[in-house]
Amino acid sequence: MKELFPLKQVMGFVFSLILTAVALLVYFTDMSFSVGMTVLLLTAFIQAGLQLVVFMHAGETNDKKSIYTNIYYGLLIALITIFGTLLTLIWDM
Repeated sequence: MKELFPLKQVMGFVFSLILTAVALLVYFTDMSFSVGMTVLLLTAFIQAGLQLVVFMHAGETNDKKSIYTNIYYGLLIALITIFGTLLTLIWDM
């Protein structure tokens, strides 16, 4: 019976709830802008990775190297797009 209980998914769900509560603390407490944004970004990236690994089963296939390579490539393209937009529109470079 123990092998039928989805302990990994339940623990991932509980950890997601904890990360959401930490992110909500930014709203309900009087944090500075930089500290609040740092906490929000950290919790967002940790939660995205948790969702990817635990609930989307990214590491449970035989082809996990190519899956993670595609994820890193997508993240790189997203960061280049974001920082390129910031350079152009906000920082006037």
